[in-house]
Amino acid sequence: MRRVVALSRFFPALVLAMVAVGVQPCHAQTAQGPDFLFGKPHGTVAIRSGRLMARAGSDLFDFVEKQLTVDRKDFNAPSLGLDLDLQVTPRVTAMAGLDFSRSTTASEYRNFVDNNRLPIEQTTELREVNLSGSVKAALTPRGREVSQHAWIPSMVTPYVGAGAGVMRSTFSQTGDFMDFTDSSVFPHTYSSESWSPSAHVFGGVDVKGWKRVYFTGEARYIWSSADLSSDFSGFKPIDLSGLHVTGGVRYMF
Repeated sequence: MRRVVALSRFFPALVLAMVAVGVQPCHAQTAQGPDFLFGKPHGTVAIRSGRLMARAGSDLFDFVEKQLTVDRKDFNAPSLGLDLDLQVTPRVTAMAGLDFSRSTTASEYRNFVDNNRLPIEQTTELREVNLSGSVKAALTPRGREVSQHAWIPSMVTPYVGAGAGVMRSTFSQTGDFMDFTDSSVFPHTYSSESWSPSAHVFGGVDVKGWKRVYFTGEARYIWSSADLSSDFSGFKPIDLSGLHVTGGVRYMF
């Protein structure tokens, strides 16, 4: 809940900062001289990479953190995003996207060892793939026409958007585990895979690099949760929500 509140404060500040940066994109382009395209662009493709800050708010994470040498921050992970935008209006695009993240954490029981007084070790992995569709709106013009066939792209374009999708998630633990009924140690793999609905909001800014190439920075928050398999019976749905902060390259076509 604290992260959601912080996010609600972060996005307005991000939008205001992007608007302040992007209020004079066309003038900046003109000052550099003509650098135009033959006709308005139809859309963009982008690749982004960065970091997922996982919320990890469900009881499964509480249990894992209590029993094993795993902290919630261990579920933060590298994030990769791919986007395809198709223009609907001069400032609005329809977007299809994919966001991927994976964390792998080696651990052991905090308070128990095996009969040889050696650590009882295992590996915990959380993998998320989010497929989504969004509506994206530019906060300033993407560019301007100077003739029937010439279009000058803006130097800076801030944007916001929202959408929904489906999340493919895998939570697994592989290694040695303790049976608390008789204190025996046994090897095993626990795993849960599922599809679940997701929703997201995002904001970012595109900065022109060269002709059709832009550098992009984005903050995206994804909400999702999923039911667990019988390997984790008794637990509530796993929390898959988190903040993705990424940067990358966008190509206009």
